[in-house]
Formats: sequence, structure tokens, C-alpha cells
Amino acid sequence: MTDAAQMTPYTPRHSEMARQALGLVFLTNGAVFGTWAVNIPSVRDALSLSETQVGLALLAIGLGSLLTMPVTGSWTSRYGSHRVTLIAMFAFIFALALPFLAPNLLVLALALAVMGAANGAMDVAMNAQGVTVERALARPVMSRFHAYFSLGSVMGALLGTVLVGRVPMLTHALIVVAAAGLAAFWAGRRLLPDQLVAPSASPAEQDRGSAPGKNDAHSGPRFSSAVVLLGTLCFLGMLSEGANYDWAALYFRDTLGLAGGSATWGYTAFVIAMTLGRWFGDIVRTRLGDERTVRGGALLTAGGLALALLVRDPWLATLGFALSGLGLSNVVPVMYGTAGHALAGHGIAQVATIGYAGFLLGPPAIGFVAQQVGLPAALGIALAGAVVIAVFGGQAFALVRKKAMQSS
Repeated sequence: MTDAAQMTPYTPRHSEMARQALGLVFLTNGAVFGTWAVNIPSVRDALSLSETQVGLALLAIGLGSLLTMPVTGSWTSRYGSHRVTLIAMFAFIFALALPFLAPNLLVLALALAVMGAANGAMDVAMNAQGVTVERALARPVMSRFHAYFSLGSVMGALLGTVLVGRVPMLTHALIVVAAAGLAAFWAGRRLLPDQLVAPSASPAEQDRGSAPGKNDAHSGPRFSSAVVLLGTLCFLGMLSEGANYDWAALYFRDTLGLAGGSATWGYTAFVIAMTLGRWFGDIVRTRLGDERTVRGGALLTAGGLALALLVRDPWLATLGFALSGLGLSNVVPVMYGTAGHALAGHGIAQVATIGYAGFLLGPPAIGFVAQQVGLPAALGIALAGAVVIAVFGGQAFALVRKKAMQSS
């Protein structure tokens, strides 16, 4: 007997509990990542790694993610995003301990590849579950979920400031594993089976004039024109996001000449604006619709980066990076949600895979270009990417609407 035959449709209370549970899933994902991030210097010192070796080890996380992202859509279609989210969440949590057990660079890279693979599956599955929760609630909530990820990253970093250097690295990791495991146990029982949620359009979808496509577990993953264009724009959005994260502090230090804590102004402004934009993003999506939210946000990002790069004043540059974070805050959540509603689990997997490649490859590419023409000109790549999103976003959403109508 199937789950659908055993259970009745969900009540608003079930849907609200699922929203809270999935928020905890995103929060946990961010906290685990934040825990690893604050321990990177300690791992480097413990294994006596060079900066190049650290870079190679970190690359393994991205490569591991790219291995599982393309296939997770099939898993969610076959087994349900609620099950895949829970399994991947436990795998990601327990994988956190592996890098701290590594005796050398090779084992560290393998451990991080496993961690990345688990995170790649969790990323796709929890966003697919986000689409299911949006349908159950009949309102946008995806941006808030991504805000929980940002908050989780901050929580992981803050815990690290208390524990790093005071307790052994493995002890720190195991404390987080235990707490995150309890969160996974509580949240996993409250997620929603996809097939029990009627695929009715959310308010934001109705504003777009689209309806979600059917989740066909037997349809193979195909890269349609809608997926390619949506994925390309997601690639550019994540490239711009990664550029802000990885290069803002260096821009303030090397180009604007700020030292010490002042060099973090741009990064801090970007992160705070990104988190706030995602926290309130669903309200904006409801009022403006997803297409105008993405295209308007991209224009805001382009304007903010132009201000930061062309006017070499620290205060205006800080404002510029804040505007960039605010504009980018809802691009990726909306792209994921749009792909899931219109193109089902395969759509999220494909768009996420293409987009994540931008987050992985963009910052190193900007570093290479910066060596040739300077950092301000290299960051112009992120600005140009935002302009492309604003220009071609309408075409992407039109293709998605067409694909959704064909599937319904």
C-alpha cells in the first residue's frame, strides 16, 4: 500500500509543522557548514598543509556535490523528497566528523568529497521538499528557508568562536553532530510526502500565470531549454554570490586600502543584507511575483556593484555591497522554487547542478582574471552576470511557464 493510500490530506497544522521542520533542516545545514569553515585553519595547521593544498582539499567538497546533485532529482521522484532529505541530512551530519579524523591530505580530500556528496544530495532534496511545503501552504516560503541556512552558518561560526582553541577539533565536531542529529530526528518525522500535496499553484505562481508540472518518477532527466536558461541564470547568480563572499574583504583591503576589521565592512554588509533579504523575501515575492523579484534584484545587484567598484569610497562601497547582497538574496531561492514547481525534482537537480558550478568555478575564475587586469575589473564579471539575469530573466520565466503548461 502506498503512502497516499494510507494517509489523509494534510491539515494546515501539518503544513505549518512541516514548514518549521524544514526551516530547522536548512538551519542545521548552515550550522554544519559553519562548523567546518571555522575549523579550516586548525585542520591546516594540524596536517601542515600549504595554502595550495588547502585549496585542493576544499575543491573536493564541490566535486563531491557535483557527483550527487544530478541524480538526486531521480531519487526524490522515486522515494520522495522527505525521505531523501532525511537520509542525506544524517549522512551530511555524520560526515562532519570525517575531516577531523584525516591523517593526511589525501584522506582529508576523500573525507571532504564524502561530505560534499552528502551536502549535494541534501541541497537538492531539501529544496524539493521546500516546493512541496510551498504547495501545501499555498504561499511562498522558499526565501525564508534560505535565510535559515544563512542564520545556521552564523550560529556555527559563533559556536566556533567559543570552542575553537578551547576543545579538540573532533570534540567540537561531535558536539555539533549530536545536536544536529537530534534536530534531524525531530524534523524528519514532520516533513511532507510529495505525492500527498496537491500540485496547485501558489500565489506567486498564479501571479506568473504558471502551474507546477507533474512529478513523474519514471521520466528521465532531460535538459530542456527552460532548464538550460534557468540554470545558466542561476549559474550567474551563484557566481556573483560567490564573488561577493570570497572577494569583498580583499577588495576593501587591497583596493580601498583598509586594514584590520575595517577590511570586513563590505563582506559583513553583504552577508547581513543577504540574510535580511531572504528573511523578508517571501513577502516581496507575494507582492511583486517571482519574475519581477529576480529581475529587479539583479538590477539592484548590478547598481550596488557599480557603486562599489566605480566610486572608491569605503562608505559608499559598503553600501554598494549591501545593495548587492539585498539584490542577490532571492535569486537562487526563486530559481530553485521555480524549477521545482514547473519541472519537478529533476528540474531542481539540473538547475542546482548548473548553478552550483557557478559558485564553485566563479571565485577562482575571478582570481585568475584579477591577476591579469586587477580585482576591480575582475569583479566586473559579477556585475555583468547580474545584468544578464535582469535582461534574460523574462525569457527564462516565459520558457518555464510554457514548460509547465505542456506538463499540466
